[in-house]
Formats: sequence, C-alpha cells, structure tokens
Amino acid sequence: MILEHYKSSPEDYVIYLLHIATYDFAEQFTRGKRVLDYGCGSGYGAARIARSAGHVTAVDVADDAIDYARTQFPADNLDFRTVDPLRPLPFGDRSFDTVLSFQVFEHVADTSHYLSEIRRVLRPGGQLVLVTPDRSTRLLPMQKPWNRWHLKEYDAHALEQCVLRSFRNVEVLRMSGQREVIDIELRRCKRLMWMALPFTLPFIPDRARVAMLNMVHALRGRKPSTHEPLEFDFDESAITIGPDLSPSLNLVVLATP
Repeated sequence: MILEHYKSSPEDYVIYLLHIATYDFAEQFTRGKRVLDYGCGSGYGAARIARSAGHVTAVDVADDAIDYARTQFPADNLDFRTVDPLRPLPFGDRSFDTVLSFQVFEHVADTSHYLSEIRRVLRPGGQLVLVTPDRSTRLLPMQKPWNRWHLKEYDAHALEQCVLRSFRNVEVLRMSGQREVIDIELRRCKRLMWMALPFTLPFIPDRARVAMLNMVHALRGRKPSTHEPLEFDFDESAITIGPDLSPSLNLVVLATP
C-alpha cells in the first residue's frame, strides 16, 4: 500500500480506508505503549501509530518495503527492520505491550509458530490485535483464495479456534461500515470470486492455483494511472469495527495471553 496510489480508484480508496480505520481502532491499545507492528509493509500505519505510542518497532519480511519505510517515515520513536519468517523474532521475551498483525495472517504457513512468537514477545497482560480478511464475504464455501498471495482465509469460528491454541482470551470482532461505501469492496470481491472460480476450486493444488492466477494477472497487467487523484465524499469514519456486524469485510481479533 503506497499512499500516492490510494486515490487512483474507488476500490483502492476503500481498501486504503479499511487500513486506516484498522490503525485508528488499534490506537486505544497502543497509546503510550511499546508496540510491535508485525508485518508493517510500506510503514504508513506504523508511522500513524507512532504519533501516540511510546515506541514502535515495525518489521516485515520484504527488504524493499523496509527500505521504503525508513526513507518515508523517520521518527525518533519508530524503528524499521527486516525479519526472517522462518526464524524466531529477534526480540527478547516480554518485550512489547502490544503486537499488531494487520493483513498478515492469511499469508502465514506456520500459524502456530507465528502466534507462539507473538505470545513470547508480549508481556503478561499484553494485547494482540490481529486483522485478516473475512472469507465469508470473499469466497464460496470451500473455495480457495482468489488472492494469489493468500495461503488461507478464515471465517470467524476457524480464526478464533486457531488463535485460542496460543492465547487464553480471544474476542473476534467484525469490520463493516456504511453500506454505500463497503458495497464498493463487496462488489470487487464478488467479481474476483467468480472470475477466479475455475482456478480456486477446493481440489485444485495450491501450486497450480497460484500458477494460473499469476498467468491471469500477467495477461491482464495493470496500467499505471495517468489521471489526477480522485476526490471522494467519504473517509475512514465510514468504517465500523464491532461485534456481530454484517456484512463483514475483515475479522478483528483481540487476544491476551
């Protein structure tokens, strides 16, 4: 997510607002705290949190993302570093008050290792805030992800059971909002769900699924925008996070050890 691109289309803008609303929601758990942003991407969210956090350590597996973040978002209380997803986190036990994991869990193969490392670096009574797409509005039953980078997407029950293996207290909230706004994302997901269906049936091996989706993306391409940024009459206040909201675009987990 590069900020300069977020107003190139209504779809991109809504995705951007979902990210911003997530970080704004998380601020209640990060204000004045030692925070780990686990999967920070281009770093704009970590920078947003750092405005009120005590200190933010933001990590990602992508060197180019971390290089970009360091140049774009310098701050005295914000550090960026690359981590190896196959190794333990390079931090001591009980190093952080809060761990944020936004739009990462769907990319993780070894979720037990991922969650156990988060629990290890959290202090007693610390807070995990984890956000991942809600498959109930993105996929048909048993359908594999149409996003070629996603290994698995979760419904609320499956996600709760997964996190409960590592955390004692788990609450699953949902992200929704003003219907005319979230309908933009719902329509995008529905269109991609049906377009990708031949490649995402449950019996298709993952390697073949990814190869076919890569081929489709290569054929379609993505033309760079030559237009001026678009303006919209809504912002992140159109997005809501709470229990039992419907339709749900993302699942928001609050967990403590």
